[in-house]
Amino acid sequence: MTNSKFPAKVLESGSGPLKALEIATLQVNVGYRCNLACKHCHVGGGPSRTEQMGKDTVDEVLSALVKSGIGTIDITGGAPELNPFFRHLVTGSRKLGKQVIVRTNLAIFSDDGMQDLPEFFRDHDVEVVASLPYYKEDNVDRVRGSGTFKKCIAALQRLNGLGYGSGSRTLNLVYNPPGAFLAPDQKVLELEYKKELKERFQISFDRLYAFTNMPIGRFRDFLVRTGNLENYANKLAAAFNPATLANIMCRHLISVGWDGRLFDCDFNQVLGLTVNSGVPAHIRDFDFSALVHRPIETGDHCFGCTAGAGSS
Repeated sequence: MTNSKFPAKVLESGSGPLKALEIATLQVNVGYRCNLACKHCHVGGGPSRTEQMGKDTVDEVLSALVKSGIGTIDITGGAPELNPFFRHLVTGSRKLGKQVIVRTNLAIFSDDGMQDLPEFFRDHDVEVVASLPYYKEDNVDRVRGSGTFKKCIAALQRLNGLGYGSGSRTLNLVYNPPGAFLAPDQKVLELEYKKELKERFQISFDRLYAFTNMPIGRFRDFLVRTGNLENYANKLAAAFNPATLANIMCRHLISVGWDGRLFDCDFNQVLGLTVNSGVPAHIRDFDFSALVHRPIETGDHCFGCTAGAGSS
């Protein structure tokens, strides 16, 4: 990205230009339509968004999984469950023997036609990564809308009842800061979540991921409105930690946009920053050998993934 300071920081760390190390995961964004309009959403998902992956592109994703030997597919959105071909993608991936991860906002389980999602996930051995911005009602409803917290708690209790979070099926949660600051220590926060959710709601889960809010999409709009964009960007850059470079997600996956274009990560997708011009740029042309060690396209938003303990 033009005038970005991030590549220079990477070079100063002694690791050389950022390149992919592997493609262990195919991350697939099936569309920006969502039942919620969260304030921190980097894709700007919401009920009025119309972008969604069509069946032909879903089938191209499945074909790429066959040809590449990639072991994991990570399905995201928006609310990915709202895509009419979501279940086709899940079942097709499982038939190929792939590990399937679905990123859900939990509240979607209460929508019409979605009430059977927990059982669908169980029946297809889906790993669930569930967004729960905090373990207190006021904090969550302020970010995601009134009544959302109660829906999320009910959804987690249903998942627990189906064996999720108890060792037999994987249930991980995601925390996002409610404002323009970095997340607390992930291990400490995980202990707090586990204690509070267990004591108050008898909910258990496996791991907590503490993600940094990226200064793009709807969160960027919030930063601009509040006059905090420059300060927040400087805060991320000042917290750059070279130790995070080995494990940031762009070096271990490739992202497929709803229209089939390829990106180094979901954040680059929102910015329209496709993979390096020297490699295939659409899922229909997927070539594992050409993409596996590609140069990574970066910008100053990448400081969000390398700040503090990292966020990937």
